[in-house]
Amino acid sequence: MPTVGVKRDLLFKALGRTYTDVEFDELCFEFGLELDEITSEKEIISREQGDCKASGASDIILYKIDVPANRYDLLCLEGLVRGLQVFKNKLEAPRYRRVGPVSGEPQRLIITTETAAVRPHAVAAVLRNITFTQERYDSFIELQDKLHQNVCRKRSLVAIGTHDLDTVCGPFTYTAKPPADIRFKPLNQAQEYSAVQLMSLYKADSHLKHFLHIIEDAPAYPVIYDSRGVVLSMPPIINGDHSKISMNTKNVFVECTATDLTKAKIVLDVIVTMFSEYCAEPFTVEEAEVVYPDGKICKYPELAYRKEKVSSGFINRKVGINESTDTIARLLTRMCLRSEVTGVGDEIEVEIPPTRSDVIHACDIVEDAAMAYGFNNIPYTTPGTYTIANQFPINKLTELLRQDLAAAGFTEALTFALCSKEDISDKLGKKISETGAVHIANPKTAEFQVARTTLLPGLLKTIAANRKMPLPLKLFEISDVVLKDETKDVGARNSRRFCAAYYNKSPGFEVIHGLLDRTMQLLAVKPGRGDAGYHIQASDDSTFFPGRCAEIFVRGQSVGRLGVLHPDVIGRFELTMPCSALEMELEPFLGRTAETALAHDVPMQEVAKHRPPAPPAPPTRTVFGDVSSPAGLEALDRFLADRSYLEGFAASRADTAVFDAIPAAAAPAALRHLARWYNHIKSFQGERARLPAARGRFVLEDDD
Repeated sequence: MPTVGVKRDLLFKALGRTYTDVEFDELCFEFGLELDEITSEKEIISREQGDCKASGASDIILYKIDVPANRYDLLCLEGLVRGLQVFKNKLEAPRYRRVGPVSGEPQRLIITTETAAVRPHAVAAVLRNITFTQERYDSFIELQDKLHQNVCRKRSLVAIGTHDLDTVCGPFTYTAKPPADIRFKPLNQAQEYSAVQLMSLYKADSHLKHFLHIIEDAPAYPVIYDSRGVVLSMPPIINGDHSKISMNTKNVFVECTATDLTKAKIVLDVIVTMFSEYCAEPFTVEEAEVVYPDGKICKYPELAYRKEKVSSGFINRKVGINESTDTIARLLTRMCLRSEVTGVGDEIEVEIPPTRSDVIHACDIVEDAAMAYGFNNIPYTTPGTYTIANQFPINKLTELLRQDLAAAGFTEALTFALCSKEDISDKLGKKISETGAVHIANPKTAEFQVARTTLLPGLLKTIAANRKMPLPLKLFEISDVVLKDETKDVGARNSRRFCAAYYNKSPGFEVIHGLLDRTMQLLAVKPGRGDAGYHIQASDDSTFFPGRCAEIFVRGQSVGRLGVLHPDVIGRFELTMPCSALEMELEPFLGRTAETALAHDVPMQEVAKHRPPAPPAPPTRTVFGDVSSPAGLEALDRFLADRSYLEGFAASRADTAVFDAIPAAAAPAALRHLARWYNHIKSFQGERARLPAARGRFVLEDDD
């Protein structure tokens, strides 16, 4: 969570009252914030640099406030005060407007085709007739820094430039040029530099050196000129000194260049809405035109308002409260979401302002309603359903295997999930293009370039690091590898593998083969060909010694390989003795994929001209009585008062049989134990066939 530092006295002045530290801490909690620290500039410097450095620092009290990462409108004093004032019903949420220039044409930013290769997007706006004080100016600069670190992702997505409009002349041109062709006087420097020289100059700058990599290797650098050829900025690195703003600046030209247009619009909206309060006409922003290379013209800032409709009943259910529609609308209005009751049932129309880009779903509106109501005011309730957690099947299988493989005399190793390209390709005698490895876009070291596609390199590197240990070395690992898979939404999938290695003066193939037989015994797979058992057959693999490699088949499906490693492979991992290895997949032994769906698809009903006759209705007579009558339902409710299921501690077909016997019209609502059980068993409709059989009989036929 980003932390905003504000001066306490300045904050209280803007809020119109003085709080004690405890009172303000409670106010922050009510608004969904946290007062993280109460400190001062002198205390901070003393703590970080020592008392001698803090001798001349200010003693003004600072509040360090933690703000949610998606609330960009609270990253400065102006937005924070505005939000708190609206929350306390002392101020109405302002309405932001985009206006045209009083005279002349709008300022225009022209984007050329050369920017497509580096930062293709740009937006702009003008803050006209703004009045700065020292505090407002400092807040304006600090907001840009906060946005750069947060939504702008350290300027990689968006870079903000602010310029004194009276020192430059539009229209402006956003283009890209070779570094040697760009020359200007950067911000707070005394002379001109070329872009190449600037890159060298700022490598020693503690602040700007972190952004150089964004464009450093690009053949052309982005740059913005005015109509007279004056450089406004070289985004995302530095602005020009010629157009720098000061406290005397009256008209501010704001431009944002970006690789993500949506983020650029959000950043521009946040900046202009926060500081349009200080314009001659408060909360108005002068529009600017952006001309794209294809001739398309867009006007910014958008300052778009949109409306969503939610029901108060939905909010009440999700939050766990019971408030009227009018009350819910007032709660949302306190969170800067103007809300009105439409009069259609319990429907509420919610207006989302341009400052609330974090509201993207109905759940965000529900969260704001809960926050305005007060989390501490929500009554405690007992959950309506009981659930029993089960271990993920592949993890359960993994844990069981680990115990028995250790009992077989092998030592478990846990190795890194990332490795170098050579580990999974050249060292194993393979080509990197054949491995299907997932590559890391910006690896920090050569040791972590790709996600592993096999567990073998990790075990061999572990053996190499423990060569001085007594022989033989017998290691195993059960972990995931990552493989490319175009059928997945992320383009890759995890696969659970089992790998073992035997390192000794002799290859020990029989040891690895014996471990395979023991593993199959544990997995209840018998030797044999066909669909019932497992077998191995000779295979060729560049990782293994020719003629000493076998492929493992289980129920006719290839699941892995075992054999004696090739001498070249052993040498590349700096080993000196023979080694045998086994690696195979574990997921085929589950009988179904380990990636169990979180939701069950409901099959669509086919429309037929002649529908088959409806099946007879199930009997309603049970051992508890007739469950179509109140007496039978009450008896069942009493039975379930201290039970989660009819039999044992897991759902079975006994539960589904009684569930079917209860007519839909008699579905329980007032009987809380029965309602809890009924809703829980209803969630099993997609997997009824896999539930265990009932041990007893609960539903009675007519002749019973």
